[in-house]
Amino acid sequence: MTTEPVESTHAGDVGERIRRYRQERSLSLTQLAQEAGVSKGYLSALENNPASRRPSAETLYGIAKALGVTMSDLLGRKLLSTPSTQVPEGLREFADQENLPEADVRMLSAIQFRGEPPRTKERWQYIYTAIRTSESMDGD
Repeated sequence: MTTEPVESTHAGDVGERIRRYRQERSLSLTQLAQEAGVSKGYLSALENNPASRRPSAETLYGIAKALGVTMSDLLGRKLLSTPSTQVPEGLREFADQENLPEADVRMLSAIQFRGEPPRTKERWQYIYTAIRTSESMDGD
C-alpha cells in the first residue's frame, strides 16, 4: 500500500503544523513543552528553525499526544492502515448478550494478544470487565 503525502513533509512543514495545532488549542510554548516532555527551547527551534532539528519518533509522539493529534497529522501524511472493522465471533456473542455499546465493541475488536484476538465470549467478558474495573484507576 502506498501513501501519498497530504502535504509536503519538509522539516519546515512539521514545525508549521506543530505551531498551527498549538495555536488552535490556545497552548503556549511552555504549556506544550511541559505536556510533551520537551524543553521550551527545543520546541521553539522545531517551530522556527526545524531544519536544524530532527526530532525522534518518541519526541514527535509526545508532541502529537499533547496536541491530541496523530503523528501522521504532524508529518502531513495519511495513516498507513485503518483499524479493522471485523468483529470476532466470540466478541459478537458477548456484545449481543451484554448489549454493549457499538463504540465499546469497536474498541474491543482492536485488541489482540500475541497477534490474535481472544476467541471465546468468556475471554472477551474477562477483558471487558478488567477494562471497566480499571476505569477508577484513572482518577477521573
